[in-house]
Amino acid sequence: MNQIIYAGKHLLTYSVARHSHASWELIYCTSGGGRIELDETSLPYGADDVIVIPPFVPHVNRSEEGFTNIHLNMVGLSFPIKRPAVLHGNGNPYLLHAFAGAFYHFSTDGGKQSRMLYAYGNLIASYLMEMQETRIYSKVVEDISYKIINTYPDGDFELDTYLCELPFSYDYVRKLFKKEMGVTPHKFLNDIRLQVAAQYLTHSDQGGPNVTEIAHMCGFREPLYFSRMFKKKYGVSPSAYSVTIGKEAAPEGESIKIVL
Repeated sequence: MNQIIYAGKHLLTYSVARHSHASWELIYCTSGGGRIELDETSLPYGADDVIVIPPFVPHVNRSEEGFTNIHLNMVGLSFPIKRPAVLHGNGNPYLLHAFAGAFYHFSTDGGKQSRMLYAYGNLIASYLMEMQETRIYSKVVEDISYKIINTYPDGDFELDTYLCELPFSYDYVRKLFKKEMGVTPHKFLNDIRLQVAAQYLTHSDQGGPNVTEIAHMCGFREPLYFSRMFKKKYGVSPSAYSVTIGKEAAPEGESIKIVL
């Protein structure tokens, strides 16, 4: 839960191109300000604000004055919400320290999942829970997404079994989830697993886990099946991605981005 899989910084920046992630994106604005542009609206933000972007939400970060930030990608975040939100930090210095600490440990540990990263992930999630004012998910979709993002590493997790155990018809649940999230529950689960695997692969040539270990860490019981699914999504094998595309997809502090 609340697992940080990437941490980066933007120095003075004026725009970040349209993108989305299969993981949560948390952005702490350290100076300046701007707006998050969505398909139908935009969200202004300023210094000390935290922007929370749920998985699979395309967005652009744009500013006339410029901004600097610390940004994290997380899986298993403990408070699913439906749409991007701007949470006001009100100058809480400890929240900034938590983001800065997460960035420091991710950078110095080479992306390995250290105890400190887990601690910072839980601390940041706790702060954001205190800052959050409303929930804007339907309850059933919130429960399903929460279950998926907290269970995706478990290779024995049977999503159909879980969905059939809910007090609603299978078809109703599937259609409602797709309406609110834009993808089916199965695609949501599979995309999370593959995106997290892609994040791990960017560090596999730096002493990180190998392809088989990554497959198991991301909920794939069969490494060969994982390789087939990964190649279908990204166009190359996991090992080729690690050597070539992985380095290009996350240059100098940029996280992997999926354009939908």
